[in-house]
Amino acid sequence: MAGRRGLGRRFGWLWASYAVSAYGTGFGFGAFPLIAVLVLHSGPTQVAALAAAGRAVGAVVAVPLGPWVEFRRKRPVMVAMDLTRFAALMSVPVAFALGGLSFAQLLVVSVVVAAANIAFNAAGGAYLKALVPPEDLLVANSRFESTTWTATTVGPPLGGAAIGLFGPVTTVVADAVSYLISALGIRAIGGTEPRAERVGAPRMRAGDLLEGWRHILTHPGLRPLFFNSIVVNGLIMASEPLLAVLLLGRLGFAPWQYGLVFAAPCVGGLVGSRLARPLAARYGQHKVLLTAGALRACWPVGLAFVRPGVPGIVLIITVQLGLVTCCGLFNPLLATCRLDHTDPDRVARTLAAWSVSSSAAIAALTALWGVLAAITSPRTAIAAAGVLLLATPLLLPRREHAPQNTKNQAASLT
Repeated sequence: MAGRRGLGRRFGWLWASYAVSAYGTGFGFGAFPLIAVLVLHSGPTQVAALAAAGRAVGAVVAVPLGPWVEFRRKRPVMVAMDLTRFAALMSVPVAFALGGLSFAQLLVVSVVVAAANIAFNAAGGAYLKALVPPEDLLVANSRFESTTWTATTVGPPLGGAAIGLFGPVTTVVADAVSYLISALGIRAIGGTEPRAERVGAPRMRAGDLLEGWRHILTHPGLRPLFFNSIVVNGLIMASEPLLAVLLLGRLGFAPWQYGLVFAAPCVGGLVGSRLARPLAARYGQHKVLLTAGALRACWPVGLAFVRPGVPGIVLIITVQLGLVTCCGLFNPLLATCRLDHTDPDRVARTLAAWSVSSSAAIAALTALWGVLAAITSPRTAIAAAGVLLLATPLLLPRREHAPQNTKNQAASLT
C-alpha cells in the first residue's frame, strides 16, 4: 500500500477483510465442480445443474434481502453474512469426513452462499459509498478489483496443488475460514454507523422489493449497462462448468493444470484494474468503459478450439489473458458508475437487484447450456456462448450520462 493514495484506516480494514475472503475464494476456485466430478462422479448435466440451481434459488431467496439491508446498519449485516458463509461451507468437509456428502448438500450450500453473497455485496456497496468520498470511489473499486485478480492468480494453482496433496475438500475449508477472518476484520473497523431512516411507511412494503429494479430500468445510463452486464456474465459463467467437464474429463487435464490455465491469465486482470483510474482520467470514464466492455466480448469464442496438452494450455491462457484484462478494466468503472448514479438511500436495493438479476441470468443460461452440452457436446455449447457474446457490445450505452444530483450523503460514519 506504500505510495498509494490513502483512504483512511477504516477503509484499510475493509480492504484487508475483502482481501482475506478474496484469497479464500481464489484458493477454492471451482471447488464444487471438482468435488462433483471427482468425488460424486457427476456428469455435465449435474455439474451445470449444481451451478445453476444454487444461483437461481439463492437469487430468489435474496430478493427481500435488498430492502432488509437498506434500512439496517451495514457492518453488522456484512459480519452476519460472512458467518453464514463460514457455517455453510464448513458443513461440506464435515459431511465428507463422516462419509455423508451428497449432491443435495452441495446444492443447499450453493443456495445459502449465493444468497449471502448478494446480501453482503449490497451492504458492502452501501457502506463503501458512505465511507469514501465520491472522488475516491474509482480508486477504492480499483483496489478491490486488483485484489480480486491477484487472489485469482495465486489461489487456483495453490488450491489445485492442495487438492492433489490433501484431498478434494481442502480448499472448501480454507474458503470457509477466510470468511470467519473477514468477519473479524470488519468488526475491527470500529466507529459508529448511523442506522438508515425509513421515509414513509414504517415497515417494508411490497414496493420496496422492486425499488432497485425501478431505479435501474428508468435510469438511461444504468439500464443498458444492466442488460449488457447480465448477458455477458451469464454467457461467460454458463461455459465455466462445461469447461471443467471438458478439461478434467475428456481432455484429461490434471487439477493443477485446470487451476493454472485460469490463474496465470489473471495477471491481466490486475493490470486492467490498475489502469482503470489513469485511463479514465485521460480519456474519460465513459469512453474507457465502452471500449473495455466491447473488447471483453471478443475473446471467449476461442475456448471452443482448445486441445489436449501444451497447445491447449497455451490457447486457454491466451484467451483468458485478453478476457480478464478487459474485465479488470471494465469492472471498477461499472461499480463506480452504479454508485455515482444511485442515491445513498437506495444503494443496497439497487445493488441487490443487480446481483439477483445477474445470478438468475447466470443460473438460467447455465442450465440451458448444460442441456445444450448434453444434446450436442461441451465444446459445441462453449462455441455457441462465444458467438453470442460477439453481439453483446450492441447493448452498451452510446451516450454519456452525467451523475444525477444525488441526495446528500448519509450521515457520516464517525
